[in-house]
Amino acid sequence: MRVLHTADWHLGRKLEQFDRTNEHQDFLDWLIKTLTSEKIDVLIVAGDIFDSGSPSNTALQQYYQFLSQVKDTHCRDVVIIGGNHDSVGTLHAPKELLRHFNVHIVGGVPEQFENQIIPIYNEKKELGLVVCAVPFLRDKDIRLSVSGETTEEREARIKKGIVDHYQNLVEHITLHKSNNVPVIATGHLFAAGASTSEGVKDIHVGNLGQVGGDQFPIEFNYIALGHLHRPQLVNKMGHVRYSGSPIPLSFSEADHPKLVIVIDFNKDGKVEEIEVPCCRKLIRLSGTLDNIRRQILLLEDEGRVYPPWIELKIETDAPIPDLLEQLDTLKAQRPFIGEFFPRQRVVHQARQLNELTDLTTTLSDLDPTAVFIKKCESVFPGTDHSELLGTFKEALEAMQQEERP
Repeated sequence: MRVLHTADWHLGRKLEQFDRTNEHQDFLDWLIKTLTSEKIDVLIVAGDIFDSGSPSNTALQQYYQFLSQVKDTHCRDVVIIGGNHDSVGTLHAPKELLRHFNVHIVGGVPEQFENQIIPIYNEKKELGLVVCAVPFLRDKDIRLSVSGETTEEREARIKKGIVDHYQNLVEHITLHKSNNVPVIATGHLFAAGASTSEGVKDIHVGNLGQVGGDQFPIEFNYIALGHLHRPQLVNKMGHVRYSGSPIPLSFSEADHPKLVIVIDFNKDGKVEEIEVPCCRKLIRLSGTLDNIRRQILLLEDEGRVYPPWIELKIETDAPIPDLLEQLDTLKAQRPFIGEFFPRQRVVHQARQLNELTDLTTTLSDLDPTAVFIKKCESVFPGTDHSELLGTFKEALEAMQQEERP
């Protein structure tokens, strides 16, 4: 069997106020063609199908339209797990209907543990693959909260809860392994030894739930991970991988390769990376305004489907009042540019010579944790805020999970 691993679509995602629907659609159209051209038997989507627990009608339409088109490809089975951005209820609503089309949904840990184990049959109706479809593990799945425990105790217990969940699957696949049936496990988590991107949210407090690649049971032939948007191996283990997001979702991903992963069990589990065509390039430029102006004038039209978007990190001594007008003039000289995303970074000398204060002009650059840290430094200067920060992250995570039933 040939299996394609992808993840972190984030349908409905915007870049600030700008819509990404067309870019997502281009990826989905490409993926439909790839399922046939690469003779893919099984498609695995490792979480974060949607960007929000309450996806827009447009995002839902894209999702269902894609699934309806899969049946006309070479692909016979689709396995989809829930990520930390997904609502279990939203994914499970059409679950029984989609099962008739060999679309298997595991949005959250099921009441019957073994319902995470999905047998996949080949054209001869023989068992050709088993998928242990482990979704994002929420607090209730790994029993996080214990009153009075230390940070170290909490970290050890979170890791143990995740590792135990995967270990408990082994007894259910022993027979398949003895019959030489390959087994794939999925996951939506932050594995130790992997590198993240800006804007990827902690899904356990301070990412304490990081498990190493060698902590997954050896019985799994391949582990298809989601959550991190940069495609990568975990601990240099070729069978434990993140596929990454299929389009650059933020400027921090501007230089990331975008790809899907194919595992060919007809060739002893050989792994192949297939590059996803980039229809819109995201570009980051930084420096003084004069320096950035020179960089922009050196840019050439690469002829992609959509015009590039460019983040400008402008270092200046004082706010530039006519910045937008100056940028409009620049854009007139380079009409192939779509949008500028300017961030003025006002750097001035503070009271002490070794301090620099950075002022940003965009609220979207701030995140709740950064704001909380600044408040702690303001109210309790010169003290250790780690305990307060841990409590804040617990509250933030609880709030986020309540928003995603």
